[in-house]
Amino acid sequence: MLGGPSRRRVLIAVLGAVVVAVTFAYFLPQIADYRDVWGVLKGLSWRWALALAAVTALNLVTFAPPWQVVLPGLPFRSALILTQVSTALAMVVPAGAAVGIAGAYGILRRWGYHARDIGRAVTLVSLWNQFANLSYPIIALVLLAASGADSPVLATAGFVGALVLGVAVAALGAVLHSDRTATWIGDRTARIVDWVRARFGRQPVLWGGASFGRFRDDAVDLLRRRWHVLTLATYAGTLAVFLVLLVSLRALDVPPSEVSVVEAFAAWSLARLLGTIPITPGGIGVVELGLTGALVGFGGNNAGVVAAVLVYRFLTMVPTIVLGLIAAAIVRGGGTSPGTRSRSAASSPAGASAVSRSADSPEG
Repeated sequence: MLGGPSRRRVLIAVLGAVVVAVTFAYFLPQIADYRDVWGVLKGLSWRWALALAAVTALNLVTFAPPWQVVLPGLPFRSALILTQVSTALAMVVPAGAAVGIAGAYGILRRWGYHARDIGRAVTLVSLWNQFANLSYPIIALVLLAASGADSPVLATAGFVGALVLGVAVAALGAVLHSDRTATWIGDRTARIVDWVRARFGRQPVLWGGASFGRFRDDAVDLLRRRWHVLTLATYAGTLAVFLVLLVSLRALDVPPSEVSVVEAFAAWSLARLLGTIPITPGGIGVVELGLTGALVGFGGNNAGVVAAVLVYRFLTMVPTIVLGLIAAAIVRGGGTSPGTRSRSAASSPAGASAVSRSADSPEG
């Protein structure tokens, strides 16, 4: 008989399978007949196909720069290998973010990075990604209001996002302010998380105030010098994903007269939040349904929208999974290690300053 944690995993897997099946076998065909969608896909011109290939490649290369910012001295190729493996892992299992983080940790340890440097890097990249995700509905809401449109669902998401983002940024600022504040927040946070985990029969967390204090010691100097570079790299990377959606819409007969850039951005920002719900791997089913519904609601033709969403999801998932498998094989074979010099540079403030120019460059 399955125990509590195993039963929960099975239930989550079953629920995820049901969501995926219902989305693709019932809901999407209700929005647009797949024969009509195939007709739209067959009409894709070679020029638009090249444009889609170009934005897909751009999206892939923008995975690496945030890691180069938080691990100064990490070469672009190594950062790209790291992100393809960890992102592929996050896409193929439910609640895959934790698996992706574990994968990144294992690769960096294999390359010789210190555990504290890895912990700082993983935490900062994850935090900045979440800050961006929470900010997008707020930005979209402002842009919609400026264009004279509105969306009650997006307004709710924007309000919640603003609240959570404000609390998160304030908490991070307090943690970075002093060791005493960091320890106090860490202890209180651990108690709250332990209480929630206990309700689900889970063990207490292994971190607390001391962990927050160590994070502050490790992160404060880097953020003081490079927070703006990390912010720019994070937004550039996530907006490259939106660019894939926008080109998909235009390539597959959803013109600006039906869905404007602002409306497409609003739909995407909402779907990006939905994708963080850990029900299915990579948000499969959840994102497609939410994004399609929002775009059709803004006025997009049904067949074109469904075709564009399916192409967008294919281009933002399948290349990463394939490259992730290749990258994993390279790592397993001992390839793309940054070398002792780069690891030493990343582990010391002086070394970080010395290599900051190369990590700050747009070329990576």
